[in-house]
Amino acid sequence: MGHPKVAEAAVIAIAHPKWQERPLAAVVPHEQFRDSITKQEILDFLAGKVAKWWLPDDIVFIDAVPKTSVGKFNKRALRQRFRDYEIAGA
Repeated sequence: MGHPKVAEAAVIAIAHPKWQERPLAAVVPHEQFRDSITKQEILDFLAGKVAKWWLPDDIVFIDAVPKTSVGKFNKRALRQRFRDYEIAGA
């Protein structure tokens, strides 16, 4: 969420045929950047900040991160939404 074009972001684990699970980043861009932000831009931003194997295998852009009744990110809802998501080439 430190990227200047990102309003919110959450990372969840998704099923992977080789590694059992891999990270998927769900990113909400700031309104003015919805049409200009790219997956590669996010990966480039993260490259020097986290270990290579922590980088998400894919990034999806969403309108909002679902929240619980107390305003926390609802990762359970995200995992449910992307339960059948397949990373290209995995």
